[in-house]
Amino acid sequence: MDNDNFLQPSPPPLGWRIDNQLRLVALFGPTLLFDNQVIGQSLEVFYHSQGENHVPLRAHQLALKGETVSYEQNLGHRNFLVTIEPRFDAIGQCNGAQATAIEVTRYKKAEADITRLKQHNESILQAAGEGIYGLDADGNATYVNRAAIEMTGWSADETIGTPIHYKHHHSHADGSHYPHVACPIYKAVHDGEIHHRDDEVFWHKDGSYFPVEYTSTPIYDNGTLAGAVVVFKDISERKQAEHALKTAFNEIEHLKEQLQQENTYLKEEILHDLHYGEVIGHSPVIKAMLKKISQVAGTDASVLISGESGTGKELVARAVHQQSRRNHKSLVKVNCGAISAGLVESELFGHEKGAFTGAITHRQGRFELADGGTLFLDEVGELPLDTQVKLLRVLQEQEFERVGSSKTIRVDVRIIAASNRNLSQMVAEGTFREDLFYRLSVFPLETPALRQRMGDLPLLAQFFLTQCAQKMGKTMRGIAPEGLEKLQAYPWPGNIRELKNVIERASIIEDGRYLKLSEFQPCEQAASSGRLITLEALECQHIQQILKITDGIISGPNGAAVILGLHPNTLRSRMLKLGIKR
Repeated sequence: MDNDNFLQPSPPPLGWRIDNQLRLVALFGPTLLFDNQVIGQSLEVFYHSQGENHVPLRAHQLALKGETVSYEQNLGHRNFLVTIEPRFDAIGQCNGAQATAIEVTRYKKAEADITRLKQHNESILQAAGEGIYGLDADGNATYVNRAAIEMTGWSADETIGTPIHYKHHHSHADGSHYPHVACPIYKAVHDGEIHHRDDEVFWHKDGSYFPVEYTSTPIYDNGTLAGAVVVFKDISERKQAEHALKTAFNEIEHLKEQLQQENTYLKEEILHDLHYGEVIGHSPVIKAMLKKISQVAGTDASVLISGESGTGKELVARAVHQQSRRNHKSLVKVNCGAISAGLVESELFGHEKGAFTGAITHRQGRFELADGGTLFLDEVGELPLDTQVKLLRVLQEQEFERVGSSKTIRVDVRIIAASNRNLSQMVAEGTFREDLFYRLSVFPLETPALRQRMGDLPLLAQFFLTQCAQKMGKTMRGIAPEGLEKLQAYPWPGNIRELKNVIERASIIEDGRYLKLSEFQPCEQAASSGRLITLEALECQHIQQILKITDGIISGPNGAAVILGLHPNTLRSRMLKLGIKR
C-alpha cells in the first residue's frame, strides 16, 4: 500500500440536486457523473438510456421518500461513494433531494491491499511448521493454523471458541491432572509475561501424547491485555536424541569408571611388582624412617632425601607420594644429573617452538606435567647455579615461564628432592645455594645404607630372587645358606642396587632350586681382613674392581655404570672425586 498517495488530499466532492419528480435541476463541482445537457431530464429516463442498473435510481427514489441513502458507483477505474439526502419545504413536505459523490478510489485500493496482506499473512501462518494458536482474554481459541490441527488432530471448528487447555493440555505425561490455573499458556493472558516450556506434553485427539516446546506470548490492544499467541512444536525426535545421548553418556561414564578401576588395578599391580610405596625391612632404622614418612606424607612440605647411592631414595619418594593427598596425580621424576646443563631449564620449565636450535615444537616441562601432583628432583645437587635461582623462584611463587615465552604459568606442585652428595658441604663451598637448600630441606629424610640394616638383607635378597625367577621363568625357591653367608659378609658399598644386580647376575648363571652365588667373591680387604677402612676407600676399591671386570668400560649395557646401578655421568663424577683413572 502506497502511504504517500494515501495521505494526499482527496479530490473535491461532486454533487447534484433533483426535484420531487426525479428531474436533475443542478450540478455542483466537476461534471464527471452528469453533464449540463442532462439538467431538466428525469433521472429515470437517464439511467434507463445509459443501461445502468437500478441501484442509483432506487436510491434517488428512496431519498424522495425521506430516507438518506448511500451507494457506491464506479466510473472506469475510479470509485465514488454517493450519499443522497432528502430536502424538505417549510411545511415538511419532501420537495427534492441533494446528492454528494466523494471519490474513494484510494481508500478502496488500500482496503484491497489490506485484504491481500491479511491473506498473505494467513498463508504464512498456515504454512508454518510450528503449531500456532490465538487466544482471547478468556483463554478461548480465536485462531488455529494447519500445523496445530495436524499435530493435535482437533479441527478449527472443534477448537475456535473453546478453551484449548481442556482439549490437549489437560494432563501431565504421567496422566495426573493439570489444572487450568497452573497452565503457563493461560498465565500469559493474566500476568502479561512470556512463558516458555520444553518439558510438557500435548494430547492428541486419539488419546496419545507428544512432547512439546511452546511459548505463550501476551497480546496487547491499545495498551490493554487482549489475549495471547501460542507457538509450539513437536520435539519427539529431540527428546529421543536427548535420551539416546544420555544413554550414551551413561555408557561412557560406566566405561570410564570401569577403565578407572582397571587403571587403579594396574597401578596396584605395578606398585606390587616394583614395590613402590612399600619399603622392605623391619630393622630399627627402617621403622624409624617409615614413621617419618607417615608424618610428612599428609602435608605439602618439601622433603629432602639424602643417602648413599643405591639406598632407595626414589622408593622413599614414591612412598611419600603414595601416602599423600596428591596420590591421585602423577609422581614426575627428573634426574638432574642425567641432563646436560644447556637443557636443564627446558626439561624443568618447558619451551616454546623456536626457543632454541632444535626446538621444533612446543613442549611442556616437568613442572607442568606435575601440576597437582609431586615432582621428584633426583640428584638435585647436580643442578647448575643459574638453574637453582629459577628453581627457587618456582618453589617460592609456584610460577614460571617456559623457555622462549614471557607468559607466566602457575602450578601447584609438591617438591621431593634427593641427593647422594653432602648439600650442606656444597653450600659451604658455594656450589649450592643456601636459600634453595633451606627451601628444599623443610623435612629431611635419610635412607640408611644396607650395611646399617644387614638384618633386612635376607628379606631383600629373597625379594629380588623372586622377581628374577618370575622374569626368567625359573623355579628358584631361595638362597642357599652358603650364598647368604657370602652376602652377609660383604659391606655393600653399592647398597641395595648392587645387591639387586648381584642377585640378578647369579640368577642368570645358576640353574638350581637354591641360589649358591658361587661366582660371587666379596672383596677380601673389606670382608675377610680385620682392618677397618673408610667408606670412601671401600667405594674406591669397589669401583676399581668393577672397572677391571669391564676392562675400563663405563657406559653401555656391559659397562661398569650398569653393574653399579649408577648413571654414567654420576659414575664419572664419583671417579673424578675419588681420583680413579681408567
